[in-house]
Amino acid sequence: MQSAEKIHSAQFLEHQLQEVTTLLEKQQLEKSLVQRGPSTNHELVEAMLQNQHQARLQEKFAHLHPADSAAILESLPLDQRKTAWDAIKNHHDGQILLEVSDAVRQTLISGMAAEELASVASKLNTDEIADLAADLPKRAMLKILRSLNGKERKHLNAILSYQDSQVGALMDFGMITIRNDLTLKAITAYIRKLGKLPSHTDKLFVVDQHDKVQGILPLQRLLTHNPSQLVADAMVTDFVRFQVDQEAAEAARAFERYDLISAPVVDNAGLLQGRLCVDNILDFIREKTDEDLLTQAGVGEEEDLFSSVWKSARNRWGWLLINIATAFASTRIIGFFEDIILQLVALASLMPIIAAMGGNTGNQTSMLIIRSLALGQITPSNIRRLIKKELTLALINGIFIGFIMGLLSLLLYKDIALSAVMATAMLINLLVAVVVGLGIPLLRHKFGKDPAVGTSVILTAITDSMGFFIFLGLASWFLVK
Repeated sequence: MQSAEKIHSAQFLEHQLQEVTTLLEKQQLEKSLVQRGPSTNHELVEAMLQNQHQARLQEKFAHLHPADSAAILESLPLDQRKTAWDAIKNHHDGQILLEVSDAVRQTLISGMAAEELASVASKLNTDEIADLAADLPKRAMLKILRSLNGKERKHLNAILSYQDSQVGALMDFGMITIRNDLTLKAITAYIRKLGKLPSHTDKLFVVDQHDKVQGILPLQRLLTHNPSQLVADAMVTDFVRFQVDQEAAEAARAFERYDLISAPVVDNAGLLQGRLCVDNILDFIREKTDEDLLTQAGVGEEEDLFSSVWKSARNRWGWLLINIATAFASTRIIGFFEDIILQLVALASLMPIIAAMGGNTGNQTSMLIIRSLALGQITPSNIRRLIKKELTLALINGIFIGFIMGLLSLLLYKDIALSAVMATAMLINLLVAVVVGLGIPLLRHKFGKDPAVGTSVILTAITDSMGFFIFLGLASWFLVK
């Protein structure tokens, strides 16, 4: 097994990817040579070579962490990925499926039979099966459900009953529960008898006879307090807990704020339903961040880096068509002022600056608002002050940047009127950009939509169009006679 330092090293991963790629290319080359050679014993020789290469790939992946194996598979083109997966899917295959992206997982699962998928799921916990459920074929899911016992099936149905954005969808059931009338010595003996602790166990959950959470017992207290002390005297009653239907984003902020490793998940009556662990929170944050980055750029999260050209094209058409419409609208504004531009050619070189500065200012504002909304920092009580602050900042920046651009225009074209129009247009467009940068994410959030989706595309379109309109409109009013 590789050391932790190597596992987390980008250079190590790049080296492993290169070795796997070399093996796959060598396999393809030898296969091509065999097919071009004498026609006798083609199938036998090809089968022998395939077995040899599969053994080498299996040996290579057997020493890798599932997360590293997943990263390598994501970096391989579809044909090479299938070859590698066929060779390694019997080794940590379930864990690898959990680690890869949704798009890559679909390509791997598509080539697996229902019986094979059910076998994979039998090695996973119920919360891990729930993570795969959305990508599994119906037949495979039915086989998996039949293979589970009553308790496991209940746990799986519980997780699947919640939305992906709720705490209940992220919880697992690896917690240890204890009663408050036991001694710490008895608890220690019980844990020793278990032989091992569930991963990310930093505390035990204290419950009554009805499974209502009464407190938590940190392992630190279990080890440092007097063994004869009762759990009731050693437990912590002021602790963080989460509701099953609570937003996962709120839980993520709490994990960061209180440096949590695990926490109990309860229903409205306070009954223990499961636990939330830091690894699931980190996965949620990473997936949410990746999704936001892709949607801001107009790319769906379901797109695989090596998916077919046709599939990728369809995935990107939506926002590209919107861009065409907004770009066409901008050109119509310019066309409307065509005569003015012909009379004063300097306008053509200056108006892109107005649009670009508006776009940058609007994006700065919108990114700040989107981040603040994600962190829960914007509330009904402070939103007015935030808007006032941003508008004041836009006014100051507009005057400052407008003065600079007016001065540069004066130096270039020796025209005071043109410089005044440039400065005024810059001021107005920066104010418009901030209003749009504030308005789009705040309105989307108010109506329950993701504030990050499409904000950048819409904002750029509006600031470009308004920048052209404001600048050329002022020019037609004050410069052209």
